[in-house]
This record gives sequence, structure tokens and C-alpha cells, in this order.
Amino acid sequence: QVRLVESGGGLVQAGGSLRLSCAASGRTFSNYNMGWFRQAPGKERDFVAAIHWSDGSTYYADSVKGRFTITRDNAKNTMYLQMNSLKPDDTAVYYCAAPMLAWGMKPSSRPNEYDYWGQGTQVTVSS
Repeated sequence: QVRLVESGGGLVQAGGSLRLSCAASGRTFSNYNMGWFRQAPGKERDFVAAIHWSDGSTYYADSVKGRFTITRDNAKNTMYLQMNSLKPDDTAVYYCAAPMLAWGMKPSSRPNEYDYWGQGTQVTVSS
């Protein structure tokens, strides 16, 4: 069965950095697009970033473009989200997600197009 486990969250001051990791298991990681989403209290789950399974193309929400970087290491079955210049508005639970189908086209920014989710990791940015 597919399992996604996030780590790396924590409390950081505004302007600081964190690196999130998402360890995947249960199938061939390198065949699947992957995505990061976040959910703040009382808000919907929002797209953050995604990465293509084959060519490594990356996609970002406008709110994080230029500050966050998504990468993947297929040899380690792990995806990362490097977050720099963090702002209080970045405070949320961050989730990694994967679709059911392999060899997808452009990674989706819609949460309902992802089938597997991790348990989430809390990121809190203080002002």
C-alpha cells in the first residue's frame, strides 16, 4: 500500500527557512507526479507546488514562487520542499500528495486529483 510520511515542520521566525521531506513507499516512486499542499485553520487545502515524474518540471502557487523550491530524489523515494523567506501567512499544516495513476501529464494543482496523502507536518511562522 502507498504510504507518504512528511517531516521537517516546526516553528520558525519570519524570514527563516525550513526544509520539508516526504518519504514515499509502497510503489515505484519515480513513476508518479508529486505535490505539496497546505491547509491553514479554517481554510481550504491549497496547492503549494508540484513536480513531474519524468522531466522534473516544477509548478508553484503564485504566493510561494521565488521563495519555495520543490525537488525529488528518486533514488531515495523522497520529495522535498525548501522554504525560504518564510512569512506568517505560510503558517499551515503541509501535506504531500500523490495521484493513483502513473506517468501523468502536467501535475495537477487540484487536491481532488490526488489520491494518497501524508499525515501532514505543522509549519508555524512567527512574526
